[in-house]
Amino acid sequence: MGHMGALVVLATAILLCNAAPGDDKHGGSDTKCPLTVKVLDAVRGMPAAAVTLKVFRKATDGSWASVTSGATDASGEVHGLIGEKDFTPGVYKVEFDTKAYWKAEGRTPFHELADVVFQAHADGHRHYTLALLLSPFSHTTTAVVSNMHV
Repeated sequence: MGHMGALVVLATAILLCNAAPGDDKHGGSDTKCPLTVKVLDAVRGMPAAAVTLKVFRKATDGSWASVTSGATDASGEVHGLIGEKDFTPGVYKVEFDTKAYWKAEGRTPFHELADVVFQAHADGHRHYTLALLLSPFSHTTTAVVSNMHV
């Protein structure tokens, strides 16, 4: 594995360690947050602040209905995107505006967006932390899914 590969593995491990739910927290957020997002800039090895995102729910006709939007804070996290009662079972898409982030960093990225599409609550109520590791020419996502109940 090359130097860059080792760096990506290390950055992912750090991101996942920080994303894991604790005893009284969910992905660094309060237990009322069923969907938390964390974004890490793999080039700088730091949280990615000011990454805007939109959350959509798939409708029965296959279209995507807008649910909410947000932006990462200085810690690269978004909390309080959606409440428990509004995060119903179904297929969701989180669309990250990676191009705008990299343009603001003075880089020309390859991707316009990074989309994460997932089914929520297929096996009962869950809490989700989506972790996104960014570079200008790639992105990797992972999820921490917990059975946390409020």
